Amino acid sequence: MIGIFSVFMWYLLLILYMGQIKGVFGTYEPISYKAGCALWGVIFIGSGVSIIRATRHPSQLLLVCAMIMNILCIIAAIIAAVLTIMELSSFNSVSYRNYGQAKLGREISRVLLGFYPLELGIAFTYTIFSCIGLCRKNEDARASVTEEAESSL
Repeated sequence: MIGIFSVFMWYLLLILYMGQIKGVFGTYEPISYKAGCALWGVIFIGSGVSIIRATRHPSQLLLVCAMIMNILCIIAAIIAAVLTIMELSSFNSVSYRNYGQAKLGREISRVLLGFYPLELGIAFTYTIFSCIGLCRKNEDARASVTEEAESSL
């Protein structure tokens, strides 16, 4: 859900910044927009799909895939938060014609900055539980091998 929200916010930013008029001071193009940070929500969508698949059809391979996707989500959320903080910490003057669009774009970046820790927390939680699930599957496999060895003796 958060990934879909991020993608829609990126689309709003795309429309907002494409409508700028080149003025005396230029246009406002923040680094998080150029990097497509909000578009990285696709990674969160893919992670959610892998978690659902691992839940419905639990196997070691799907748990590993879900864990890898969640680690990618953690990395993407940290990078996006850093880029957004860098964007919000500096503001170069823009043409008075584009000031309203730049101001609205910065507010959207602030909203997205509030969602990055949420994405980070969710991905971190699922990574921990995936790791626990993998450890339990390995312990169960070891116990069954030990039981088979003991019963054969």
